[in-house]
Amino acid sequence: MEKASLLFDAAMNFVAIYGPKVLGAILIFIIGSWIVKKMLIGTDKILSKTKYDLTLQRFFHNLISWGLRIVLILLVVSTLGVDITAFAAIIAAAGLAVGLALQGSLSNFAGGVLIMIFKPYKLGDLIEAQGVIGAVTEIDIFNTRMVSPDN
Repeated sequence: MEKASLLFDAAMNFVAIYGPKVLGAILIFIIGSWIVKKMLIGTDKILSKTKYDLTLQRFFHNLISWGLRIVLILLVVSTLGVDITAFAAIIAAAGLAVGLALQGSLSNFAGGVLIMIFKPYKLGDLIEAQGVIGAVTEIDIFNTRMVSPDN
């Protein structure tokens, strides 16, 4: 009987200590998810009014979505009392490692984004790239396709 009483007291102490933190984390997650959803809807409305390519709009939507969700998860975890400095260091180190590993691809990606934003040429334009003249047939984030006069 005394053992059950000790277990009950330990459980009540655990609930008293961690219950408010868990409830607060759940509440922050629910409200934060709602805010993220509203922010993404607003971002989509703003992007749809711009003249940016649909591919670029989707990229910005996904980038903002992932960023906001990572911040929300870190906020919820910190509410539970977990020190998030280690998570932040891991995310920064992973970003640096991926950036260095994909250095060539990221420069192509950045070039594609800049082409889509500033639109120096459009589909059907005749351009010269690396000594080859051709008509632009497709513009993507990672590459631009063109057809030369001799195909």
